[in-house]
Amino acid sequence: MTTTRPAALVTGASRGIGLAIAERLAAAGHDLTICARGGDALSAAGVRLAALGAAVRAEPADMAAEDDVRRLARAHEDAYGRLDVLVVAAGVGTAGPVDTAPLHRFDKQFAVNVRAPYTLVQALLPTLRATAAARPDHGVKIIMLSSLTGAFPEPGLAAYGASKAALISLCRSLNAELSADGVTATAICPGYVDTDMSAWVHDRIDPADMIRTADVAELAMSLTRLSSRAVVSELVVTRPGGQLHRA
Repeated sequence: MTTTRPAALVTGASRGIGLAIAERLAAAGHDLTICARGGDALSAAGVRLAALGAAVRAEPADMAAEDDVRRLARAHEDAYGRLDVLVVAAGVGTAGPVDTAPLHRFDKQFAVNVRAPYTLVQALLPTLRATAAARPDHGVKIIMLSSLTGAFPEPGLAAYGASKAALISLCRSLNAELSADGVTATAICPGYVDTDMSAWVHDRIDPADMIRTADVAELAMSLTRLSSRAVVSELVVTRPGGQLHRA
């Protein structure tokens, strides 16, 4: 490994849950590769994280483009030569009933929410295994942002929920194949979190009643502190009240 400081790669790190987790990782002493579609938001996130003492490599990437995903993996490996924490927070979602939802939106959600994480893990697996071997008591952590809709169905979110259910299944499969080598994966499955992605339901759910990004970041950080002996395939997080199986 080319650096002694722990290193993390966070997708979707320019805002919302991804940025909240990246900030916690930087404050805990991790150097970072961050990615988003690009623009001022990604640059601003890089400055914000560097101010916390982290070395930060900001890589614009379209997670629907395989070449971008593989370039992102190479950029991280070139910068740090190790990967202690991989956070997949990039995701897209659209709502619509099964009978009228356009298939191109279904395809986009599976490209970003499922294919990109699979490709990224595949590309980074040699580095993940090497880092885990160098710290056998701790191992390395893969954290994927799924959704409560991946565990419990939500009307109008069939395609999105199916993509997030696939992400839960992917984490279980990764644990079955890789946890003996110290590489463990967890799908965090929250209900509505107070981010831009939840703005479309503000007319019926008050943002003040939604899960906080800080809550999700706290769960992610707790996973990074586990030993390699503890495997947590998924964490379900609900809003309080009587709708515990609804997002």
